[in-house]
Amino acid sequence: MGRVSRSTKKLAQRIDLNYFKRLYPIPRWRRILSFGLVAAGLVWLGWGGLAGKQAAFNPGPLAHSHTLFTRNCALCHAVKSAFGQKVTDHACLVCHDGATHQAQQTFTPACTECHVEHQGASWLSATRDESCTQCHSNLKTKNGTTLIAAKITSFENGHPDFAAVRSPDPGTIKFGHAVHLKSGLRGPHGPVQLNCSACHSTGGAYMAPVTYEKHCASCHPLAFDARFSEPAPHKKPEVVIDFVTKTFTEYIANHPDEVHMSDPADPRILRPPMPPARDAQEWIERRIADTKVLLWRKTCVECHTLNWGGNRPEDTAAPRLPSVPQAAIPSRWMKHAFFDHTAHQMLICAECHTRATTSQKSSDVMIPGIDTCRKCHHSGTDAAESRCFECHLYHDRTKSRLVDGTLKISSVHP
Repeated sequence: MGRVSRSTKKLAQRIDLNYFKRLYPIPRWRRILSFGLVAAGLVWLGWGGLAGKQAAFNPGPLAHSHTLFTRNCALCHAVKSAFGQKVTDHACLVCHDGATHQAQQTFTPACTECHVEHQGASWLSATRDESCTQCHSNLKTKNGTTLIAAKITSFENGHPDFAAVRSPDPGTIKFGHAVHLKSGLRGPHGPVQLNCSACHSTGGAYMAPVTYEKHCASCHPLAFDARFSEPAPHKKPEVVIDFVTKTFTEYIANHPDEVHMSDPADPRILRPPMPPARDAQEWIERRIADTKVLLWRKTCVECHTLNWGGNRPEDTAAPRLPSVPQAAIPSRWMKHAFFDHTAHQMLICAECHTRATTSQKSSDVMIPGIDTCRKCHHSGTDAAESRCFECHLYHDRTKSRLVDGTLKISSVHP
């Protein structure tokens, strides 16, 4: 049987060239639904506009702090523009004082450039890094001088190590963490094993200050004479001497017979025995002299560097007393950022404060460097927040003021 030959022309004649003019079920319903839904949407928007239903034009939920304005968009969208009404800084300043960022900044962005609304019940200060890097990726100032890194694009790129880590501890107290973390330290009631929480406790986001009375006195009392259980006060030398003088004066008035007793040697200050005093005044002066040598030359210098102003510590009869420099222990190490210890309390202290167990000098800074923070705070999934707002504030809250409210309940909930 011979094979039928079909040319391309004959095959093409079988194709219906008017197929595109016919409406098949799926394209027909697609057109009907497209036009119908668009028309329904326009009718709904028109009805919402005529009836004053602002929810029809709401692009998304407001942040928690602004949810009470949901039913009155005009409180923020108060200025007419080509398309509806826009939000200006004036609308924000009705409730917020708008404290400045830095006097040397070359321009001030609009509030809505950084704080984007209608993104859900979010924290409005959780701004995008681009809000910060629009200046800090190539920082310029009005006077041309920059005191901080000029090119930072993210926490991981260009951000310098913390300033506090690059400088020695400004405190004047002689202290070594390693010594106090040793086992078997002598405590007020026997051997003790100190840990970080023995001296450091959270006072909110930051650590509460370490004080002598609360953290040091039990192991380092300012005892000055075996006759008295009450130690000398941890105050200025003038106050200490006044306390000691009053204490000895009251004691000898109640025990006058001790005036005529010889003074035994005092091994604490390497003083040899002395003959009895001539009178009560000399007895008091001897006790004060011994106390000065004990405190100034042995006890106080364990933690403080005394300034004698030309006097010698051995010259106990000198009229001038030493001055004690302020402890100057920083209560906040990062002056341009904030940190919350409470959010990190699940970690072992030494995981971040790695130098504590080996530090011998008080000049050692215990706070972690930026590389330690980057182990958890970095970009990507399964990581802690690393955007700029996590540690920095834009507005200078030291210049904030309380704004007098101008809104009424009826204006918020029409």
